[in-house]
Amino acid sequence: MTAAPNCGLPLRKAVYASVLALCSPLAGAQTSAEDANKSNNPLNLAPSFNVQNFYTPSIFGTGGHTNDFLLRPTIPLGPNGLVPVPQILRATIPISTRPDPNGGYNTGLGDINLFDILLLNAGSSTEIGVGPLVTMPTATDKTLGTGKWQAGLAAVAINADKQRLLGALIQWQHSFAGQSDRPTVQSLTAQPVVIWNLPEGWYLRSTATWTFDLQHGTYYIPVGFGAGKAWKAGKTILNAFIEPQYSVAHSGNVPKWQIFAGLNMTFGH
Repeated sequence: MTAAPNCGLPLRKAVYASVLALCSPLAGAQTSAEDANKSNNPLNLAPSFNVQNFYTPSIFGTGGHTNDFLLRPTIPLGPNGLVPVPQILRATIPISTRPDPNGGYNTGLGDINLFDILLLNAGSSTEIGVGPLVTMPTATDKTLGTGKWQAGLAAVAINADKQRLLGALIQWQHSFAGQSDRPTVQSLTAQPVVIWNLPEGWYLRSTATWTFDLQHGTYYIPVGFGAGKAWKAGKTILNAFIEPQYSVAHSGNVPKWQIFAGLNMTFGH
């Protein structure tokens, strides 16, 4: 457990990196809508590494705020003798900040999530993937995680053309082991993905994740509107973005405002 008097620091670093990236001379490189779609498509069969940040400055019913700095590596695997379709492995490693009941804030490693998406119809106009997921109780403090092993399913559908990319990512999970004194966990998240491509790699985006705590009945449904730019550096697609999000429906002490920002790197293009 580490005291964190300023939980906005990871956000400022992420936003600063995004602004630097957008202002980089590389941003003038020739970039197509296809490059932007590849970088924004969770079913793209290319290795990637995303550095993202969720800052929540306002929570319904409380005066606190939270932050999640996310490291998201993605590794594609080709068909093999065991699995006859391509797979996409993605890990989410959070460095989280949460209010401490005794005052101040705690910052440390949160619960790590891993899913394995099987791409069922690669190359189709609408690609569909489904596969298992697991969340591990790796949090370094009780306030930063659930204390439970969780397992479930993830499903993705994406339709893209030169003008836009549309789709959704849905994840459901339920706890099955862990600390006996921590409550059971069952959650559902749905992330609509709307990307509208503009010239020279710029795009508008709305990708807020709707979150439902099925065990305790709380939920929040945010709507986001932001912008980003993709560009190429050699064979790597770089993609910087920022997206404010506001919860238009909610129940419980859940996020009111969020700011989602990041830099995505897609390799081999």
